[in-house]
Amino acid sequence: MATAPASAPLPPVLRPENPPHRSLSDLAERFGLGVRGDLGAQTITGITLATADLRAGEVFVGIHGARRHGAEFAGQAAEQGAVAILTDAEGAEIAAPSGLPLLIADDPRAVLGAISAWLYGTDADMPTLLAVTGTNGKTSTAHVLEAILDQIGVVTGLSSTAERHIAGQTIVSRLTTPESSELHALLALMRERDVAAVAVEVSAQALSRHRVDGLLFDVAGFTNLTHDHLDDYGDLETYLEAKLALFRPDRARRGVVCVDTASGREVVARSQIPVVTVGAPQLAQDADAAADADWIVRIDEETQRATTFTVRAPGGDEISTTIPVIGAHMAANTGLAIAMLVEAGYDFDRIAAVLERDGGVRAVLPGRTEIVSGEQGPVVYVDFSHTPDSFEKTLAAVRKVTPGRVLMMFGASGNRDTLKRPIMGRVAAEGADVVIVTDHHPRYEEAAPIRAALLDGARSAGTDAEIIEVAAPEEAIRAAVSMTGEGDAILWAGPGHQDYREINGVRTPFSARALARQALQDAGWPVPDPR
Repeated sequence: MATAPASAPLPPVLRPENPPHRSLSDLAERFGLGVRGDLGAQTITGITLATADLRAGEVFVGIHGARRHGAEFAGQAAEQGAVAILTDAEGAEIAAPSGLPLLIADDPRAVLGAISAWLYGTDADMPTLLAVTGTNGKTSTAHVLEAILDQIGVVTGLSSTAERHIAGQTIVSRLTTPESSELHALLALMRERDVAAVAVEVSAQALSRHRVDGLLFDVAGFTNLTHDHLDDYGDLETYLEAKLALFRPDRARRGVVCVDTASGREVVARSQIPVVTVGAPQLAQDADAAADADWIVRIDEETQRATTFTVRAPGGDEISTTIPVIGAHMAANTGLAIAMLVEAGYDFDRIAAVLERDGGVRAVLPGRTEIVSGEQGPVVYVDFSHTPDSFEKTLAAVRKVTPGRVLMMFGASGNRDTLKRPIMGRVAAEGADVVIVTDHHPRYEEAAPIRAALLDGARSAGTDAEIIEVAAPEEAIRAAVSMTGEGDAILWAGPGHQDYREINGVRTPFSARALARQALQDAGWPVPDPR
């Protein structure tokens, strides 16, 4: 396990292989931008918010960040071959010494999506675009969408929290939803490679911060809304308003909404586009309301490595199939994905036939209750869960298929929603026999107070759970393995697919999967070869 202080490299930003050549003066005129300096006959081939990704011939966008104004990097952008700076009035004063022409907008981020769509030509002739939003289940649903499309022979693309896929190529992701300039460039590359359908995970922040501007999705899906991101939105009502923006005619043509929660039913009531509903009565807060959904999901069997379920379409036809991951909520996500595909125009019978042919959905869900252990010893799941609701659902799924004790190990991210931390601790102590609180991404916070909030929450549950604090995750996983044996399970929630930890702004290389396998091996348990 690497612990070097050097920051882990960021994944690359992808561009079309045949970049566009647009006129800088046309850009200014088309979008009504203020101009300082001589635009001349200069052409542009791209646009970016980050100097680390800037290529010669591109426009650099300087916006006001959390700590600094991006226009402060105008000089560096000029050295790297930028042809102009797009910024606001404040940024224009900062960027003036760079000597580059300045394009000025009141809110550069608000026009960046439309500019990127025009620049990369992603405002027309696009692949089928499928968007998934919600607090939990976005990534799983997006990966299931792509898997089924691939199984029916469609060339696919994917943009999720975990990965970007382009016709079989895989790139690790940076953000849940890329900045609009990056997303449009990615879609332009996908189109070049004959991608016919793209699944895109859309966060609330992506909608609030204009990251999906300039796109019209063919189908938008909604999973649920639970406690998260209240540091950004203040309360659940404001958070829901951000999600609802996807269900407008300027964002999507049709919607598919899971109605297992009250938030889903509110999305249906307030959607401005046609929607169909999906319900799993066995999981729903209101079973009767879920049973009235257009599409019904019934969970048939849960094991340590798969979930079998049946999806009933509005006309009564059914698909009985399997998803290779534990948890009834994963069946609900798959039901949502199937309904989205049918709404997008894919044939129900064709989907049913390929799932029967292949023995289920051939989805790989990186870091989603991913088993990293072997056939003997404790079953170790590495998971991306980081909200109270996902803790509760994932713990319940693990408990259901575990004959022995359940140990849950987790931390919380720094500089993120602090109100959920004690709730996460409480939910863990309510669902696990042993709770180990460790560090995750402290970011710019001190790690000890983060752990203290989680521990306070766990102790407030008043259960018989054993509660332990082990600060270093490398030591915590070894402790977890030492406390468990055959028939037991360890759920390591938080790191999931991620390959780094962020400490004081530095991304340190880190693999929960590798650490877990090493701890098991050191304890004498067989481990599978890593994928």
